[in-house]
Amino acid sequence: MSVPRTPSGDRLGRLLNLVPYLLARPGILISEAAADLGVTGKQLREDLELLWVCGLPGYGPGDLIDMAIDGDHVTISHDAGMDKPLRLNPDEALALVVALRMLAETPGIGTRDAIERALAKIENAAGDLAGAPVTVKLPANQKRLAAVRAAVDSGNALRLTYYTPSRDESTERVVDPMRLLMVGGFNYLEAWCRRAEATRLFRIDRIDAFTELDEPSAPPAAAVPHDVSSGVFRPGPELPLVTLRVGRGGRWITEYYPVEQVVRDGAEWQVTMRVTDLGWAQRFLAGQGRDVTVVGPPELLDRIRAQATTALDQYAAPPGLTAGSPAAG
Repeated sequence: MSVPRTPSGDRLGRLLNLVPYLLARPGILISEAAADLGVTGKQLREDLELLWVCGLPGYGPGDLIDMAIDGDHVTISHDAGMDKPLRLNPDEALALVVALRMLAETPGIGTRDAIERALAKIENAAGDLAGAPVTVKLPANQKRLAAVRAAVDSGNALRLTYYTPSRDESTERVVDPMRLLMVGGFNYLEAWCRRAEATRLFRIDRIDAFTELDEPSAPPAAAVPHDVSSGVFRPGPELPLVTLRVGRGGRWITEYYPVEQVVRDGAEWQVTMRVTDLGWAQRFLAGQGRDVTVVGPPELLDRIRAQATTALDQYAAPPGLTAGSPAAG
C-alpha cells in the first residue's frame, strides 16, 4: 500500500524539530520515533538521509549533521547547532509578518492564498502580533501602478512616454502589454515594444505618461517573457565592456552591479563589467571620485577626459564669462 507524501512545508517543520528530538533520546528505535512524529518508518529513514547533507556553510566534516544508525536505532553525534526546537522570538516573528504582508500586497503574486494562510498561522501562534501596528507600503507610485494595471486588464495596446536613464531621454512608443511583475523592489510592465520589435520591461515609475489605444493588445509569437530569476539586467557579450580599478571606497560596485571579473591586487581591485550604454557609464563613473579609475575602453576614457576638461575650463573662466569667448581671451 502506498503512503501519500506529506507536503514539503510539513517535512521542513519536522526536520527542524527532528534533531533536538533525537538528541534527547539517544539510541531510540526508528519505529518508535516514527510513531511519535506521525510518519512511517520509511519516511523517517528518508528524513535521516536528508539530514546527513544538512548543516552549516562549508559543508565539510564538522559542519554537517552527523548520526549513527545501528540497525533500527539512531543516535545524533553532531547537531550542527540545531539543539533546540525552532521557536521564533518576537523580533523574528514580526520580521516574518512584515515580509509576508509585503508579499501579499505585491502585484502579480499568484500564491496570495498560501501567503495569507502562512501569515494567519504566524499571527495566531505569535498571539499579540496579530494586531501589531504594522503598515506595509511598497516603494512604488501606487496611483500610477493602479492606472497601468487597469489599462493592462482592459486588454488594449498602450502608447507610452518613457524615460530611459541610460540615455537620459524620453521616448514615445506603442506597446502590447503582457504582464505586470515586481523585481528587486520595483514594479515593471512587460510588453512587446513595436518600436524595438522585441519584448521590453518598462519600470512603472519611469512611465511619464500613457494613453490606452482603441485596439487590442496583440503580442506576436516572438514575444517571449523575460527570465527575471537573476534580476532585470542580464549582460551579454554584445554590450560594451568597461574595466575599472577600484579602491576600498569603490568596492561596493562589485556588490551592487553585475560584474564579469574581479582581480584583487592589494588595496586596489581590477573590475570588468558590462554596461548597457557608454553614456550611462560616463555619467556614473564621472561622479565616483578617486576611489574609481577608468582603465578602458579608450572611447570611455576620451569621453570622461573631454567632460573633465570642459568642466575645468568653466572654472578657469572669469565670473560671467565662459571659456573660449572673446572677452575671456
